[in-house]
Amino acid sequence: MSVVDTLNAYYAAFNRQDAEGMLALLSDDVVHEPSQGEPRHGKDAFRAFLSHMNRCYAEQVIDPVFMASEDGSRGAAEFQLTGRYLETDEGLPAATGQQYALRVGAFFEFSDGLIARVSNHYNLADWTRQVQTA
Repeated sequence: MSVVDTLNAYYAAFNRQDAEGMLALLSDDVVHEPSQGEPRHGKDAFRAFLSHMNRCYAEQVIDPVFMASEDGSRGAAEFQLTGRYLETDEGLPAATGQQYALRVGAFFEFSDGLIARVSNHYNLADWTRQVQTA
């Protein structure tokens, strides 16, 4: 599967809230670098992250654009993320079902055809403004 095909499958699984479908595309020693916070290492840590996210947020990736290095070792995605804040996340404003939209960039490293690193970037201050004024 090409980098673009893998990213397409990854975000299709994301939109279905299909954690196992996403995890199937990751290496066992995957590194997840969130926009804020400490990196997570390994599939089990990523699985716990996805469980937490699916409990607190209902999100959809809209109009993704994928890019890949010529050698297939790196990829990137840019997309609009729409969502609804379902359950209060620790240290963040109270959840009352607020809707939000963010532009997100994500960077990927591949090893043996699997995603070995996921690095997500978005504007937390913008998200916070949206859910506080909703």
